[in-house]
Amino acid sequence: MKEQAQTDVIVIGAGVVGLSAAIAAQARGLTVVVVDREGPAAGASAGNAGAFAFTDILPLASPGILKKAPKWLLDPLGPLTVPPAYALQIAPWMFRFWRACSPRRVAQSTTAQTTLMDLSRSELEPFLAQTGTVKMLQKNGNLQVYEGEGEFKASLPGWKARAAHGIEFHHLDALGMAEIQPGIAPRFTHGTFTPGWYSIADPKLYTLALADHFQASGGMIERAEVAALQPVGGGVEVTTADGRLLRAANVVLAAGAFSHRIARTIGDIVPLETERGYNTTLPAEAFDLRTQVTFGGHGFVVSRLSTGIRVGGAVELGGLKLPPNFRRSEAMLTKAQAFLPGLKPQGGVQWMGFRPSLPDSLPAIGRARATQRVIYAFGHGHLGLTQSAGTARLVADLLTGRNPAIEVSPFSPQRF
Repeated sequence: MKEQAQTDVIVIGAGVVGLSAAIAAQARGLTVVVVDREGPAAGASAGNAGAFAFTDILPLASPGILKKAPKWLLDPLGPLTVPPAYALQIAPWMFRFWRACSPRRVAQSTTAQTTLMDLSRSELEPFLAQTGTVKMLQKNGNLQVYEGEGEFKASLPGWKARAAHGIEFHHLDALGMAEIQPGIAPRFTHGTFTPGWYSIADPKLYTLALADHFQASGGMIERAEVAALQPVGGGVEVTTADGRLLRAANVVLAAGAFSHRIARTIGDIVPLETERGYNTTLPAEAFDLRTQVTFGGHGFVVSRLSTGIRVGGAVELGGLKLPPNFRRSEAMLTKAQAFLPGLKPQGGVQWMGFRPSLPDSLPAIGRARATQRVIYAFGHGHLGLTQSAGTARLVADLLTGRNPAIEVSPFSPQRF
């Protein structure tokens, strides 16, 4: 980067959100450089379930999760856990999470999430067409399954909230579920199918394709760890961990679970935590999967990718430093065998990744406190892929001085 001062935008982060934002800025005529500590698709963008979960408008922080959390937290391999070694450190975040569970806050978060979901859905297919990736889109829906009448009835308030926002779904009995997805264990007596739940053929391959498109359109990707940001006359100075100084007129911070560390250097304390996600990807012939199946009571999904069958999910709030606990992957795979009796568990590849999560389940999208020239785009939790095209649109609007496509104040990085 010899002529760094001529760069319009530096995007920090080469995951799906960062690259989408870089491409959107590039399409507005801006020169863009992407900087990432490991390169494209190295983090959560590589190993997620591959879903565009546009119907997933309800925040994780909710009264319902407060009822389930005590039971889940007692199971170290369950859907939600906090490793004892991290419990004290995460306590302030958990307090904010608890506050976000009030009915008023949940209603506000649901409305904001819905607007971002609607924008992301409307932006997705034009973005895929622009980047030559539309053939990777799959529209096979999602089947949420329930163990018995009680679990199904407990889900109905959530579906009522989705109905109020115009989301299509169909409640099914066992026979109806079998027509959509044969082979589900009889313990699951009820289900809900959402046809508007899309997926991508493979999230890693998709993110790498975005990187290829960005570079073919004149963009640069540089591997470097960013240590600090500093406003300077007419722009922003980016200091790397090895002491280099990069400059641009504007910076977009989209470094996923590492973003809060960089934001702190410019004066913003953002309560970002890490949902450590686990999965196992089995060979494609492991099961005849026709739609994504969500086992909500157990906190995981089974997804069909072009590269295999992925069994994963759950939430482990364990930060960035603790070693992976792959017993969580094994526990989900064991359950998947019981829930889908025909599933062949052999030949799987395990993975763990960091999902950046804020207490109210909304991302941080907006400008830094210290300067209008730094724009934040991080904290999407398990919805980074889903909201990537919508976030990219908002970032491009902010970079070019246009009114954002939706109201961005609910996503303000300074809202905490």
